[in-house]
Amino acid sequence: MFLRRIILAVALLCSSAASVVADTFLIMVEEKGCVWCLRWNEEISHIYPKSPEGQAAPLQRIDIRAAPPEDMTFARTLVFTPTFVLMVDGQEVSRMEGYPGEDFFWSLLAQMLANANIDVTG
Repeated sequence: MFLRRIILAVALLCSSAASVVADTFLIMVEEKGCVWCLRWNEEISHIYPKSPEGQAAPLQRIDIRAAPPEDMTFARTLVFTPTFVLMVDGQEVSRMEGYPGEDFFWSLLAQMLANANIDVTG
């Protein structure tokens, strides 16, 4: 009986710890006609959801002309497209303004995730 209670307590602790995982997303701010958004779509969009970064911070797109989602707080006004904003629990933790090309995008995104202590190793 005592052992069952210990097992139950450990199971409850583990399930509670799992539910504390932060909601992490990469927001892509875009607009119709944005050449750099189109280039990102051609070079990255098909790879991103399959990548470790895409698994750790799934992509959400918002139009720059639309009202910002009410459940997100941005550090400053969104001005450029594309802008990539790393959000943790609805708060901006970092951003990349513009698309620097495929190689630089991945390295800058890796730095953003590392600075936010987001593990992309799975």
